[in-house]
Amino acid sequence: MMKPIELVIFDCDGVLVDTEHLAVRLQIALGAELGWPLTADEVVERFIGRSKVSIIDQITERLGAETAGLWWSRLIQRHREAVDLGIDPVDGLPEALAMLTVPTCVASSGSHEKMRHTLGRTGLYDVFAGRIFSASEVRRGKPAPDLFLHAARRMGVDPAACAVVEDSGPGVAAARAAGMRAFGYAGGPTPAERLEGAGTVVFDDMRKLPGLLAAR
Repeated sequence: MMKPIELVIFDCDGVLVDTEHLAVRLQIALGAELGWPLTADEVVERFIGRSKVSIIDQITERLGAETAGLWWSRLIQRHREAVDLGIDPVDGLPEALAMLTVPTCVASSGSHEKMRHTLGRTGLYDVFAGRIFSASEVRRGKPAPDLFLHAARRMGVDPAACAVVEDSGPGVAAARAAGMRAFGYAGGPTPAERLEGAGTVVFDDMRKLPGLLAAR
């Protein structure tokens, strides 16, 4: 029998804050400017859910280190400017959080600085303060399991008793690799079929999450 869920680990972008469509648009624009034309599907496949190191490595391989550095600096600046213009929690997320009765935390490929900004703008930072973990704290980013195992360890919970809420292919793969139950949110730019896999529940309405967790 599976252990009862004792901890829900949330990704940040696209799961807590509605930023992934923005990220895709920014990456497409930067690719057009800097010499790597990309479609939305290619951005989702290559970049969404991955760490800074992974993204920069891919750009460096294609365009060189100097252009990769320029790309990243422009991305961070434009993302910050767009968030400052207004950003919302993912639709249904506040209602879902209000219904959860188990501990929660955040584990994201984004930096702590980025999460302070986006979660702060949506009023969610204080909800998770002290329980926010970044890929910068581990050796390998998603799809490796390191970040989720780190979060479970810091929260004092057995990985087998953890559920992960993710919206990217690398994210659900990392959850499965960590031996955790994966819940793939298909309300963003990543198609549902890229989230499917063993031990993974795919859903498209965040309001359904508490019921899905209770059933597992």
